[in-house]
Amino acid sequence: MSFRLTYATMFNPPAEMHVQFEAALARLEAMFGQRHPLFVGGADRQPAAWATKHSPIDTNVALGEFPLADAGDVDAAMRAANAAYPAWRALPVAERAALLRKAGDLMQQRVYDIAAALTLEVGKNRMEALGEAQETVDFFHHYADDFEKHSGFDHPLPDDPIEGVASHNRSVMRPYGAWVVIAPFNFPFALAGGPVAAALVTGNTVVFKSATDTPWSGRLLAEVLRDAGFPVGTFNYLSGAGSEAGEALAKHPLTAGITFTGSVPVGRQLLQKMAGGAYPRPCIAEMGGKNPCIVTEHADLDRAAAGIARSAFGMGGQKCSALSRLYVHEKVADALIEKLTAQIDAINIGDARKREHWLGPVVNASAYANYARFVLDLEAGGAKLLRGGKQLRNADAARGYYVEPVLAEADLAHPLWKQEMFLPIVMLHRYRDRDDAMRLANDTDMGLTAGFYGDAGEVPWFQDHIEAGVTYANRPQGATTGAWPGYQPFGGWKGSGSTGKAIASFYYLQQYLREQSRTVVE
Repeated sequence: MSFRLTYATMFNPPAEMHVQFEAALARLEAMFGQRHPLFVGGADRQPAAWATKHSPIDTNVALGEFPLADAGDVDAAMRAANAAYPAWRALPVAERAALLRKAGDLMQQRVYDIAAALTLEVGKNRMEALGEAQETVDFFHHYADDFEKHSGFDHPLPDDPIEGVASHNRSVMRPYGAWVVIAPFNFPFALAGGPVAAALVTGNTVVFKSATDTPWSGRLLAEVLRDAGFPVGTFNYLSGAGSEAGEALAKHPLTAGITFTGSVPVGRQLLQKMAGGAYPRPCIAEMGGKNPCIVTEHADLDRAAAGIARSAFGMGGQKCSALSRLYVHEKVADALIEKLTAQIDAINIGDARKREHWLGPVVNASAYANYARFVLDLEAGGAKLLRGGKQLRNADAARGYYVEPVLAEADLAHPLWKQEMFLPIVMLHRYRDRDDAMRLANDTDMGLTAGFYGDAGEVPWFQDHIEAGVTYANRPQGATTGAWPGYQPFGGWKGSGSTGKAIASFYYLQQYLREQSRTVVE
């Protein structure tokens, strides 16, 4: 099949893709009700407690029973990873890279089953789910290739200029040890698999904790690595509450480093914990976004409307890269609103298992309740709801967490301009002056992604002045969303990220390593 699935190409897939996805969905539905244990020290581990996971698509559907890891499970996983570290670190770069590629190949074979699980436990439509599964395959191959291309970051340096003495120098990057990966619910496979692949290929061992809403995808990742033949203890899978398992991981004395994707408050707490103790330890934290888009009077409005709708409402706005702030020149605001409301009205909402539904449910009861609260807050603050605002109660959505996409024109004093809502809600403001629009776009503590629609001559101005780690100009496939390994690095500025380095960038893998300078005199 010549079609290559990425977030930018998912809008016209071949029919065979749908046939295979539906077959996978049937296989996964046949597994409903099963127990899915932890994976620690190369073996399944039974937890002290289990929790039944229900689908946000239909809350009457019990997907299965999943473990609630406690401090004892965390300790066992950390000890297993620490014990496996010396031998794993000592493996040649080529052998570690080969295992990563083998895992990626297995993942490719299972991409439809993984995607079906993502649809069932997150509520993603099938193309978003398939995109995430395929993205993770690409992470494993990309990081293997990148590490080998850089020869494991082992660099000979000039000899010391000492007459009559051979004093050889070398810079070597070395792993840290047992590395913790904590993934979010919105991309539970890609934002687990990507950091896991990076930590493993650089010689660290891994303890991975899934989000409580998405334990099934975490277990499927564990099964891929198990079946690929990673050595015992090299990779360990936990599922449990952040308040217990996550806290225990951050405090554990064997935790050498952490990669975390999630909220700003939790990310900051982890950064503080990792900076404390006997010595500071690395913490790679990606902490969300409040992403803007500027539309000038010279924009292609059809292109803008398509990109805005896809970025603001795709996956119910539950992406850290989702568009939530829209600044439109007053000369074209009405015309853009007309086109954008037509895009919104064309969105099919419902059971994400069905091909015809582009927008599934939000992830859980908390998100569903937050939607209602934010709509009330918008109305109380004088915002005009141009579209949306209702929790759906039609026949198809009776037992799921379904909501309408919201487009709201709001006064700049409204506090929701500053708050990450993580829902399908975009706020709009009409501006007169281009520089004022840029000031508003940058008026946030976050700086993950940003979008722009205007003429070609305006693009350099946008790129030079916007304070965001990922920028898109005149992109109909997504105003602020859609990064893919090998095509667009993904990482935030300011409060959106702790390192200034982007996922799948030229600089990402080095964060899992520490430099050692070596001098040997003959």
